[in-house]
Amino acid sequence: EPDWIEKAAAHLVERAYVEPHWDKARGEVVAYENVTLHGLVLAARRKASYGRIDPARAREIFIEGALVAGEFESPHPFWAHNRKLVRDVEELEHRARRPDVLVDDRAIIEFYARQLPAEVRDARSFDAWYRKAAQRDAKLLFLAREDLMRHGAESVTEELFPRSLQVGEASFPLAYRFDPGHPLDGVTINVPLALLNQLDDAAIDWLVPGMIREKVTWAMKALPKRVRTQLVPAPEHVTKFLEWATAGERPVKDAVLAYASRIVGERLDADIWSKDEPPPHLRMNVRVVDEAKRELAMGRDLGELRKRLGEAATLTLARAKPGMEREGITTWDLGELPEQVTFRRGNQTLTGYPALSPSPSPPPKGGGNSPPSPLGEGRGEGKSVAIRLFDTKDRSEAEHREGVKTLMALELKEQLRQLERGLPGFNAIAMKFQATIPADKLKADLIEAIVDRAFLGADEPPRTAKGFEEQKKRAKARLPAVSEAALRHLAAIVEASQQYGQAVAQHAGLGRVVQEVKAARERLIYPGFLARTPWERLEHIPRYLKGYALRLEKYRGGAERDQRHAPTVQAFWNNYEARAKADHEAGRRDPNLEEFRWLIEELRVSLFAQELRTPLPVSAKRLQKFWDQHLR
Repeated sequence: EPDWIEKAAAHLVERAYVEPHWDKARGEVVAYENVTLHGLVLAARRKASYGRIDPARAREIFIEGALVAGEFESPHPFWAHNRKLVRDVEELEHRARRPDVLVDDRAIIEFYARQLPAEVRDARSFDAWYRKAAQRDAKLLFLAREDLMRHGAESVTEELFPRSLQVGEASFPLAYRFDPGHPLDGVTINVPLALLNQLDDAAIDWLVPGMIREKVTWAMKALPKRVRTQLVPAPEHVTKFLEWATAGERPVKDAVLAYASRIVGERLDADIWSKDEPPPHLRMNVRVVDEAKRELAMGRDLGELRKRLGEAATLTLARAKPGMEREGITTWDLGELPEQVTFRRGNQTLTGYPALSPSPSPPPKGGGNSPPSPLGEGRGEGKSVAIRLFDTKDRSEAEHREGVKTLMALELKEQLRQLERGLPGFNAIAMKFQATIPADKLKADLIEAIVDRAFLGADEPPRTAKGFEEQKKRAKARLPAVSEAALRHLAAIVEASQQYGQAVAQHAGLGRVVQEVKAARERLIYPGFLARTPWERLEHIPRYLKGYALRLEKYRGGAERDQRHAPTVQAFWNNYEARAKADHEAGRRDPNLEEFRWLIEELRVSLFAQELRTPLPVSAKRLQKFWDQHLR
């Protein structure tokens, strides 16, 4: 053991102190002591108090390592105040995405060095000194905001960089981080799972007022050069855009495209954008949490998060309002069903949308894989409805419509049986259509279309017992006329489909135009099209099909005209499909988009089969005006 040598030869040993540093656990500055005797190591890297060895240096390390670096625990009020002030200024940097607001450590070191006497070099000496000094000046070590800021950061205000975002009746906390490359870089919105489907895509696409200028600047730079050259100087146009646009009304890129179209004086389509994606911090980061604030998922694609968690969001909302939902309803015995309910869950205000919803059908008797009829287990027998609570109004309305039809079918079982048995001429019609849609699926689709039109049609689904009874009377009265009209529409569609088929067979060698016509026809005629097509459009489908056939027949004599107009129609269809996809992913339904879809069909007739005429004036210019006014 070398200890006795160190004591016996204390006058001969050499002591060296290395790596002085602050030791939070000991509350003092320590260094590693190495002891040698004529080259023999007696002690290596032994901790030693550094204050008695080099008091001045120990004081510097105490200030830097404890007070500035935060590796210090103190009950004195200055400590909590200063740490919070540093965090506040750091948050300003994250909000403004500017790393030059908080002063460097040297300035804070100098602040403490001016205040602390020379003998203060560890926690014990600091505490003894501060207790006496604070009696003379309670604010002695309190940092001021201006002590920590290089400049005023006047641009970082609560209005420009809010701590929460209001969407509808809900308020969502926001968190900022300036750390390029980090998953949390930018602004993060914290969303309770129960409110996920109520988050508006366009609202969060505008981020916060203090960040939108950078996003708009990026969007304008992503336009083609021929457009960008007309948006100079760019900063002025960004300002004009922000004055012109309504924040949150539509996604930023859509709004920028509309503004650019107005400036350049021509319609700009969505396909002109650069393929480059915006930097991550220019897209809102969505963090979905459960009731315990635990993270369930996070990402910058709201549509993807809804796909993953949307159903769970609905279930969470339903569980938050116990007693609201009810199963096994076979008659309207529920009084009035409100369109909307608002309730508190913890410190959150939740909004739910009640609806009648068809309960799942029981399996077919005796097993088997045959599809259920829209009657029997499908609509009128062996089925019930339930009260469900949904998290979006659109979904609630769609579900309530189906629930009302199902409940009405339960009370009109006999009328539905007569309907299924009494469809005169259906078998002959179905035989002609067998190659397109099997007879059983066509019949189910036909009855579904009749039920929808007769039971509700354009009427609002009832939400009271009285309204339900009145609607049921109307349904019984409508059934015969609606059934006759539906069969008439189907017969005309089948006849026009045969003419179309003959035209395709005769002009199969036309290549591109045949493929375009086939694609258009497949979007009109498919399993389930009768129920999914708006009732008022069914009578026009034969004309559209005849228009496809006429286009083929006229092509050889007017190829140049066809080739001139085809890209125009395709561009409108591309816009429609892109918007329909975006609306589907966002859970939106826009009646204007549905109308635009049918205007495209009328435009086809107008351009390629004028002799069939259209029920209203239609042209490419009119469609573009409709798009600009209602769908931009």
